[in-house]
Amino acid sequence: MVANRRGRSAHAKRRLSAVLNTVRDDLRAARDRDPAAHSTSEILLYQGLHAVWMHRAAHALYVRGHRFSARLVSQVSRFLTGIEIHPGARIGRGLFIDHGMGVVIGETTEIGDDVTLYQGVTLGGTGKQGGKRHPTVGDRVIVGTGAQVLGPLVIGEDAKIGAGAIVIKDVPAETTVVGNPGRPVAISGRRVSGPELEHTRLPDPVAESLESLTRRITELEHQLGSTQGGPEAPPAPRPPTPGPEVRTPRKG
Repeated sequence: MVANRRGRSAHAKRRLSAVLNTVRDDLRAARDRDPAAHSTSEILLYQGLHAVWMHRAAHALYVRGHRFSARLVSQVSRFLTGIEIHPGARIGRGLFIDHGMGVVIGETTEIGDDVTLYQGVTLGGTGKQGGKRHPTVGDRVIVGTGAQVLGPLVIGEDAKIGAGAIVIKDVPAETTVVGNPGRPVAISGRRVSGPELEHTRLPDPVAESLESLTRRITELEHQLGSTQGGPEAPPAPRPPTPGPEVRTPRKG
């Protein structure tokens, strides 16, 4: 009996130590990645931190089968913070949600350690199929403002997703992705041909398509002119068609 009590006590201490370490990591993440953070007391006011901590409580209820209670906690968190995290999502240590209004994280999402999400990010699913339908995000990933990462894809470690990007394919580790659909512009620190990762210079796919179409029309006009020996001359005027002959009646 005494041994059982000691065992439960040791287990409770280990769990409490793990919880405290996770809390310290979450605080450290906000302190290290937000230049506006000047003190721990100020960080404790961050709604992103509140959402992460409430999610950890909701997830603990979720994995124990208390689905209604878990959903209730997550809905209260959504109401208070503007951040929606399904209680089934798995989140590692040091997640920092900066100015997180509008962030949505789906049920089967898996997030590694030291990940940063900005305002309006969606880690969502596609379709109504069951099973794994949300992204898996590796350690130290940064997802920019308004980015949409959709489907059961994998975002590799140290990847960066530009603001407004829509990602529907796997992203390799240490790769920077921008645009719609998302495409890599840098891999392992080496720039890939394409636009730079500057939020004021992100690609405009509609403008690019119109520009490509305009170039193609110009090429076709030059080809047509060269095959005809130059610009087509206007047709020569046709002579007037003679009308019916009119006879003058004779006199006398």
